[in-house]
Order: sequence, then structure tokens, then C-alpha cells
Amino acid sequence: MKIKFHYGWIIVFVTFLTFLAVQGVRLSFGAFVEPWESEFSMDRGTISLISTLSFIVYGLSQPIIGRLVDKLGARIILSFSTFLVGISILLTSFVHHPWQLFFLYGIMVSLGVGGASNVAATVVVTNWFNEKRGLAFGIMEAGFGAGQMFLVPGSLMLIHWFNWKMTVIILGAFLIFVVFPIVLLILRNHPKEKGLSPIGGEVIEEDIDAKKALNTNLSIWQVFLKREFWFLILPFAICGFTTTGLMDTHLIPFSHDHGFSTSVTSAAISILAGFNILGILISGVVADRWSSRKMLFFLYVVRAISICILLYSYNSGLLLVFAVLFGLVDFATVAPTQLLATQYFKEYSIGFILGWLFLSHQIGSALGAYLPGLFYSETGSYNISFYLSIVILVGAAILNLLLPEPMKYAKKGKLQN
Repeated sequence: MKIKFHYGWIIVFVTFLTFLAVQGVRLSFGAFVEPWESEFSMDRGTISLISTLSFIVYGLSQPIIGRLVDKLGARIILSFSTFLVGISILLTSFVHHPWQLFFLYGIMVSLGVGGASNVAATVVVTNWFNEKRGLAFGIMEAGFGAGQMFLVPGSLMLIHWFNWKMTVIILGAFLIFVVFPIVLLILRNHPKEKGLSPIGGEVIEEDIDAKKALNTNLSIWQVFLKREFWFLILPFAICGFTTTGLMDTHLIPFSHDHGFSTSVTSAAISILAGFNILGILISGVVADRWSSRKMLFFLYVVRAISICILLYSYNSGLLLVFAVLFGLVDFATVAPTQLLATQYFKEYSIGFILGWLFLSHQIGSALGAYLPGLFYSETGSYNISFYLSIVILVGAAILNLLLPEPMKYAKKGKLQN
């Protein structure tokens, strides 16, 4: 009997919801910068250190999370990481000293966010999809954009209506009592747990188990010698610098510094997030049909152009133009990057490879959060950070273009993931 609606799409929805909630809370950091400056009498450079610490902890956790996913399964990691983020963000409402904020947000929240991340979700989606994997990755990644669309402006408005403490209580309760039970009860690691086959059917690869066994002792060292590894790692670090580091931490303060009201800033963030979702979904579909390396070249170039526009955004019109353009290419890089990783390193531990990939992203994010805050404290402007971002984005585009083409076509001309 033919199954019209495969459970794999429910898996994608659960990962989407997890990202919306958990990563949406992380992306809301910028909304708390000014309230925390006033509450704890800290300058922007020090506030940026909290974000930097969170990215470092998040990043360092990724290879470890990759190994834990391989051993315990994505369901356990994603569900309990969601709970950890919820309880930790809720407890920040009780802090009285900056060091407590560094501990709860910079360490505990970040450990949870590191667990409820692309590493675990990509592994489970890979298990469920042997076809339409790029589309599934795109829908999964759209959770980031949805979190950005709803939770970032939502946090801004809640802070405006109430205060930052009530806001974190609401966010924590949502994670603990809504999202955590859904992930724990519905998510499954592999189609076999539901008596199903992956979408696209089982892929039989001759002696694949023997190959994996052969590579067990060598894979860690072999992967570091591959050009593909470094040409994916370095651009993805630059991706982190310019998105979750620079923009998600400093765009809201930048907007306020230029005299834009909370409503205009919220509108810009919402537009950016809406086009982010659109860009993510388009990138997932295109990644299944076109060269991912060429696609990444295009995305990084467009991102550099969008930052050029932001440099001259002294009226709301240009700010909104930036929001549209940057949103289209914001997280759109993730699906083709993940797809390339699964194609280049399919005989290795996917969890391990993705762990290192997202470690690089978080290192870039940490630098992207801290350096602009430092430059701002010294110069009173974000211009140096924007110019630097434009230059390194061009470098990222070139590195991706220099990658070898991994596509292998079957007799029907269809891309094999």
C-alpha cells in the first residue's frame, strides 16, 4: 500500500519547530543588549563578550555533539538540549550580577543551543531522506528564519511592553512546556523505528559497512588533509562572522544608533526574517538541482553587496532594502554547505564532520560578535566591521568556487546525494 504522506515530513516539521524556538531565542540576543547595558552598567564591548563566550561554547560543543549524536541518537540530544535552553534562559530572570549572566547565557544556554543545532538535525534528516534531501534541509533551516521572524521582534515588543525579565520567563516557559514535549514524543532517529524506509528508498552501497570500518581509525586525520574540508570550513566561518556574529548581535543596536524607532527596527528584522525563510527554501530546492559550490559563490557575493547598502542606510527605505537582500542570502548558505559536506565525506562520520563544520561557524560568530563591539567601543561606529565583512565575504566566495564539483549523476541524470 502506497504511503501518500511520509512520516519523514513530520520529522522535518519537528526539527523546524526546534530551530524556530531554540535558535530563535539565541538570535534574540541583540534585543537584550541595551536593557542589559542599563541593568548591569556594562558597556557594549563587555555585553559583546557574553555573545562571544556563547559562540565559543556553542562552537566547541559541536564536535562533541556530533559524537554524542552518533552514540545516543538525535532524539535524545535535541529534546534535552531544548529543555536545557528553556530552564537556563528562564533562570536569567533571577540574576543580579554580570558574572551570573555570563554563566547562564554564555555557558548553559549555549550548551543547549549547541545540542539543538544543525549537527543533530542534519543527521536525523539524512537518515530519513535519500531523495529531496536539499528540500528537507531547506525546510529544516527555515526554522532559523521563522525564529528570527517571530521571536526577535517578539522579544523586542515584549521588552517594550513589559521588561526583559518577563520576556525571558515567557521564552523559557515556551521551550520547557511546549517544544520539549513535542520533540521528545514525536521525533524518531531512523525510519526503521516506525517500520518505514527513508524517502527515496533504501540506498544499497556495496561494502559500505566495510569501508566505514576501514576508515574508523583514519577518518579523523584524513579529513584534515582534504582540500574540500578547509574550503568548506573557512567560508563557513566567514558566514558565521557576518550573520549570527555581526548582524544578529549588532544590527538592532546599529539601527537604534541611527535613530530608527523600535517599530522600524522590528519591521526591518521581520522583513529580513521573512525573506530569510524564502531564501532558505529556495536554496534547498536549488541545491538539489544546481551546483552547490557555484550557488555558494553567488550567495556570498550578494551578501557582500547587501552590507555595502547597509553602510549607507541613513533612511528607513535603504534599511528595508538591506533587510530584503540580506534576508534572501542570510541562512541560504547552510543547505548547500551541508549538502556538499554529506557528498564529500559520505564514507566518514557525518556527525563528526558536521561538528567541525559548525565549530568553524561558531568561531566566526564569536569573532563577529566581539570584534564589532570592540571596534564600536573604540571608534563609536560599525564602519570598520562592515568594510572587513565585505572583504572576507569576497574571499569566501572565491574559496567556494575553487572547490571540486562533487555531483554524481545517475542514468536518469538525477543528482545522487
